[in-house]
Amino acid sequence: MTTSDKSGRKGEQPAMKTPPVVSPQAWEEARKQLLVKEKAHTRARDALAAERRRMPWMLVEKAYAFDGPGGKASLLDLFEGRRQLIVYRAFLEPGVFGWPEHACRGCSMVADQVAHVAHLNARDTTLVFVSRAPQADIARVKARMEWKIPWFTITDTFDADFGVDEWHGTNVFFRDGDRIFRTYFINNRGDEQMGGTWNYLDITPLGRQEVWEDSPEGYPQTPTYKWWNWHDSYVADAPPDKKWVEISSAGEAAFRKESASTKA
Repeated sequence: MTTSDKSGRKGEQPAMKTPPVVSPQAWEEARKQLLVKEKAHTRARDALAAERRRMPWMLVEKAYAFDGPGGKASLLDLFEGRRQLIVYRAFLEPGVFGWPEHACRGCSMVADQVAHVAHLNARDTTLVFVSRAPQADIARVKARMEWKIPWFTITDTFDADFGVDEWHGTNVFFRDGDRIFRTYFINNRGDEQMGGTWNYLDITPLGRQEVWEDSPEGYPQTPTYKWWNWHDSYVADAPPDKKWVEISSAGEAAFRKESASTKA
């Protein structure tokens, strides 16, 4: 196996010790064996999320101020009226490698992976990024990189108070009226799984809010799949689309039938 450097010259690359090549039947058997472990991993992940929903909360007593596209904003304003808020601290500011054209490479990779926030919004959840760069610079870099995430400027000790002054991290907050609670925090490799709607919801106190989840009594839950929509078609408090309910129910029924026949 060969590789090329920047000049186009080819050099030898150490031989890879690849797995054996087998028949389709043997490959399928190997896949099924691994699938047992993958399903156990999924169940463990769901159990961990259920435990996370039962973690104690911490009351946020200090008032924090941010600069946003519309001017000054409080931490309460960042919720945009929703009950849950996820805040990722991104390093986009003077002193960061890549400035002023870019944010930190790692934080930029996180931003590149963020799914459309409308799906989080539909679950009463707001996602924002915060940095220390002025809003003009944030807007410029966002436009260059085609990022659509709401992005605010830290103006006080928010980053130091929530463990993200010297390293990236994701804080989760819950709003009860005007009271704000810190409910969870991840950083380091915990942040590398972020970007997808499901992973974000799994770190929130309310979770995915679907009926299969193990959540405390009284938590909001709706039928699985039924709330899904095109990202430009969500309407607040609108019932699920009847046609989509029929389609998703038919899909669930077919899956259950296939699973039952496989077990038999």
